[in-house]
Amino acid sequence: MKRILLSASLLLLSIYSYSQSAPAADVASIEQDLQGLNTLGSVLYVAAHPDDENTRLLAWLAREKHYRTGYLSLTRGDGGQNLIGTEQGELLGLVRTQELLAARRYDGAEQFFTRANDFGFSKTPEETLKIWDKEKVLGDVVWVIRKFRPDVMICRFPTTGEGGHGHHTTSAILAQEAFAAAADPKRFPEQLKYVQVWQAKRLLWNTFNFGGTNTTNPNQFKVDVGGYNVFMGKSYGEIAAQSRSNHKSQGFGAAAQRGEWFEYFKTIAGDAPKKNLLDGIDTTWTRAKAPADITTAITNIQKAFNPVHPELSVNALVDLLTKVEGISDGYWRALKVKQVKDLIAACAGLWFESYATDPTYAVGDSMGVINQFIIRNPVQVTSVGIDNGRMRSVITGIRTPNVPTNEFRTVAFDAVKNRIPFKSTSQPYWLSTDHGIGMYSLQADTLAGYPETPNSSPVTFEFTINNKKIRYEVPIWYKYTDPVRGEVYQPVEVVPPVTANIENPVYLFSGQQPQQVRIKLKNFTPDGKGSVTLKPINGWTISPEKIDFANKKMNDEWTETFTITPSSANPEVTRLQAVVTTGGKQWSLGLQRIKYDHIPNITLFPKAEARLVNLDIKIAGKNIGYLPGAGDKIPEALRQLGYNVRILSEDDIMNSDLAIYDAIITGVRSFNVNPRLVFEQPRLLDYVNNGGNLVVQYNTAGRMVTDSIGPYPFEVVNQRVTEEDAKVTITDQASPLLNYPNKITTADFDGWIQERGLYFATAIDKHYSAPLLMNDTRMAPNKGSLISTDYGKGRFVYTSLSFFRELPAGVPGAYRLFINLLSKPHPPASSQLPQ
Repeated sequence: MKRILLSASLLLLSIYSYSQSAPAADVASIEQDLQGLNTLGSVLYVAAHPDDENTRLLAWLAREKHYRTGYLSLTRGDGGQNLIGTEQGELLGLVRTQELLAARRYDGAEQFFTRANDFGFSKTPEETLKIWDKEKVLGDVVWVIRKFRPDVMICRFPTTGEGGHGHHTTSAILAQEAFAAAADPKRFPEQLKYVQVWQAKRLLWNTFNFGGTNTTNPNQFKVDVGGYNVFMGKSYGEIAAQSRSNHKSQGFGAAAQRGEWFEYFKTIAGDAPKKNLLDGIDTTWTRAKAPADITTAITNIQKAFNPVHPELSVNALVDLLTKVEGISDGYWRALKVKQVKDLIAACAGLWFESYATDPTYAVGDSMGVINQFIIRNPVQVTSVGIDNGRMRSVITGIRTPNVPTNEFRTVAFDAVKNRIPFKSTSQPYWLSTDHGIGMYSLQADTLAGYPETPNSSPVTFEFTINNKKIRYEVPIWYKYTDPVRGEVYQPVEVVPPVTANIENPVYLFSGQQPQQVRIKLKNFTPDGKGSVTLKPINGWTISPEKIDFANKKMNDEWTETFTITPSSANPEVTRLQAVVTTGGKQWSLGLQRIKYDHIPNITLFPKAEARLVNLDIKIAGKNIGYLPGAGDKIPEALRQLGYNVRILSEDDIMNSDLAIYDAIITGVRSFNVNPRLVFEQPRLLDYVNNGGNLVVQYNTAGRMVTDSIGPYPFEVVNQRVTEEDAKVTITDQASPLLNYPNKITTADFDGWIQERGLYFATAIDKHYSAPLLMNDTRMAPNKGSLISTDYGKGRFVYTSLSFFRELPAGVPGAYRLFINLLSKPHPPASSQLPQ
């Protein structure tokens, strides 16, 4: 096949939409879309996180009422937990962004975000708005409203706190303020260069009954959203379950529900609805100042549609397209033109796509692209054009007696002279600049709202039907065939010429002993050459100063090693940076790929950095057994300190000699995700009774496979200390947990990130000691973050402290305390771990 060398700088913004190039062409989709042509209404749903949205209501609004429906999530869910992997922070936000987009493909709504960063659980809106920049987040909400132009806005949560999370309450507060601000030309006037002010008709709160809180009332306005969609063959409860089950990282698989289901609403602002959610709003073509014959034409097309021969509707749809293109209302014209064009493609059996010849390109490269199309129904197409603005190919007479229906075509250009190289990487736009704890930094405010980097669609297919040119913009994918999954579409990567990944995110030093730092390099150019250095740091010796490389082939990977020696005057925490010089430019970016089958691959380029932590720490014991949970990086952190860590299988627990382990740790949420712990827990407690040391990390409340976590009773509840700098009081200065082998003081709680802890212990049996008290502002002190008890010859520890966040972040005091949890004053004799 010939290839198109396409303008790569234009392609950069086109590679993120995870959908097929051509519109869905099955009869059910066509019928569904035809039903929506005569409806001109819109609803915007607002909440704080991925998975906050009411998927049943969204599906009903989009697929039953045919309103343009959107969900604005203020955050990407960066601060949540992860049930399927180890991603945290912005990495988890990337995963949850794609899970939301997958959910929207089921329920039919659109997805939007603000620049707010989910920094973790917050108890009050006051705490939330100390960390978020209220004016910027409010501006983003106003921007989305002015672009989306909803007739009705709906909040998931109230302003009064029943949502149970500071982010939830804040989402309602901002939605209420934005409802008015979007209509005020004095608010965010800089936006009016691009959009107009907009006043929604009403703002509603979608009241709820979940989590032990019932805010519904029989006197509230209600709508039955439990109907059945005959085109999809599913109830809206079934569609909602499919949508919600995409939130896999949160463990939100949902059962399908069928039958009557009422949603309740309370009016917050504007007129209260009486008969339907869009009472008082003209949802016909009259609002777009369209001629009456548009409505008539659509009605006739709907009546005449033949599911066996959808191509018979093409001529009428082409005529309708001309009528719609003539209306004066630009907002509805753009939306309805796209709907009609998609229906023309579906009824005509047009299939078309553009895909890259390679999965990865370096900055400075041009992209090879193959374009393909087929016309599968007998429709008179007199020409097909394919272009990206600089290159064009036109085929005339494609539908002649000499060209049979259903002929597959590949079209290419000789475009060497038109090559325009990629100028930047495919880094997600909200990660392209440094950001703080609560807010992402955007290179332009107009990027707000987009779920992914905007799609510039440089490849356009133009089909001439009935002498009318109809254009479709096409994203570019990399496509391949997997022997198990079949044909797979993935985003195209645009990467630095050479990436540098420092082996560990944190290097721990105790004293002045040197350490080796290995850097994994990967080349993405035909003849890679250059050098790699570690940026000099005052007080640290780095050897060698520079390492050169040459003759590296495409996709070569290799490792270079530097030696770093600290001095006694080093600060406790220092930043280390790797710098690659190649092609006359310096790069300091790594490569990280996140892959799950339920979402497209995610590629990002974190800074090529690590933290050097100069610890005053003592180590006791050597061998650690680790029972995995939902996913954390504690084992890697402990190996940095020189521990031998073995990941334990069920066979190890049930049949091996556990006495060889100085401590056994259960990973976060182990008792939530590992059903075999019902049978393994007695064996672990036998290990404790015989002299072992068992450390159980946090588990979520109410979902554990057994309530008997420890040798004596306690309960795990949804209580947290969310302020990472919350005051900590030591109530038992003599506790071994705080004295051996490291003396723990309140200074060891300085520099923690995101939170102190979550899912604290309560109803604690008298056998346990609890040496710490902590609390958020204006909250009662809580002793449930760390409890321990002697049991037989050994010790049991349960901790809700967020070590799974603190250790990978290199927080010194967290390391000292965690080592103490693993260390008994008289640990069992160690022997070599089994291989």
